[in-house]
Parts: sequence; C-alpha cells; structure tokens
Amino acid sequence: MFDRQHRVRRPRSHSPAPARALDDLRFIRETLERSSAFTAIPGWGQAAMGATAVPAAWLAARQASPAMWLTVWLGEAVLASSMAIAATQNKAQRTGVPLTSGPGRKFALSFLPAVVAGAVLTFVLYQSGLARFLPGTWLLLYGAGVVSAGALSVAIVPAMGSCFMLLGIAALMFPATGNLWMALGFGALHLGFGLSIARRYGG
Repeated sequence: MFDRQHRVRRPRSHSPAPARALDDLRFIRETLERSSAFTAIPGWGQAAMGATAVPAAWLAARQASPAMWLTVWLGEAVLASSMAIAATQNKAQRTGVPLTSGPGRKFALSFLPAVVAGAVLTFVLYQSGLARFLPGTWLLLYGAGVVSAGALSVAIVPAMGSCFMLLGIAALMFPATGNLWMALGFGALHLGFGLSIARRYGG
C-alpha cells in the first residue's frame, strides 16, 4: 500500500520542478539585465529640453553677431543640462536606481568624452571664424555620446542618438540653416523621443 501511494505521489512532487527552475532562471536573467542597464533616462526631462530648444533657435536666429548667437545657445545648453540633471535625479530616486550605481556611472563616463570634444571644438571653430559649423558639430557629437552611453540603457536611447547624428551630418552639409537643424534636433527629437520614453518607461 505504501509503495503504491509513493509511486502515485512521486511524479506530482517533482513535476513542478522544471517550471520552478525556469522561473528562477528568468528572475535571475531579468535581475542581471536591470543591474547592468541604466533605466533612469527622464522622458519628461527630455521633452522639457526640447520645449526650451525651439524658442532658443528662434531667438538665436535673430542675433546680429556670432558672439550673441553663441551666447544664446550656451545659455540654452546650461538650462537644458540643469533640467536633465534634475529630472534624472528625480527619476533615479523614484525607480531606486542610484546615479552613482555601476550602470549610472558607466552611462555618464560613456557620454562624457563627446561632451569634452564638443567643448574643445566649440572654442576652436568659433576662434577660427567657423561658427556656422557648430550646429552640425554639436548635433553629431551629442548623438555619438547618446549612442555610446545608450548601449547601457533601453533600446530607444541609442536610436535617438542615431537620429541626432544624421541631423548633425545634414547640418554640416548645409551649415547656412544651422538654427533649423538645432530646432529639429535639440527641439523636435528631444520632444518626440522624450514623450515616447515617458510613456513607455515610466516618466
């Protein structure tokens, strides 16, 4: 009697094991993916950056000198950077992803070289009387930085960076319409991708 009951119950006790093992493996894989990806990209912050870039392009186009034009865009860069940092910090706190974590630190370090290169080329091009090439340079380097850092984030981020790079190439080919390219890139692309990120990835 005992042997018969044992033979009946034994398959029941072991049958859920493969399912449990698969669940455990899935949990481990998802945990590793979350720990290696920086997910605190602020969609609403990106959209806000886009909203300020459009009027900045309008204002810059009405400046009488390259110096004033550059002043407008540098002011916009400071404003946009401040909004991006604040929005990223806010989302990181909400999602429990510290900015000083491994993924956050790697994201920042991957983006930083493009920022440094952009700062150096801004000085060189302006001093050389080639300010008309700054919009293309900024868009191209910003896009390259986003693509590089975006490899550590969700897929939509490097896609956005690629779009910035394409606009940068176009702006370098047609530098006379630099403010238009800036509005399309830092304005429209930030707005469109920012709203998409906010909707799909929690703000």
